[in-house]
Amino acid sequence: MNAFVYVLGSEVRGLKRTYVGWTTDLDQRVARHNAGTGAKSTRGRVWFLLYAERYQTRHEAMSREWHLKRDRAFRKALVGRE
Repeated sequence: MNAFVYVLGSEVRGLKRTYVGWTTDLDQRVARHNAGTGAKSTRGRVWFLLYAERYQTRHEAMSREWHLKRDRAFRKALVGRE
């Protein structure tokens, strides 16, 4: 089973935000975030996929998600913030 770690980006009134998550179906998960049925912190925004990685297991994806959530410099570089 493939699992994905992803970084989403959103911009509202000049405020850029990122969201990091993991899933087994990347397209469906991004669609759920944009439909307002994803994580509570992503509701009310339009999200676009900035970055994704594929892993063989859920455990690998969840471990990488944990690291990406703590890597603010990487996420800032993705959205073009200094």
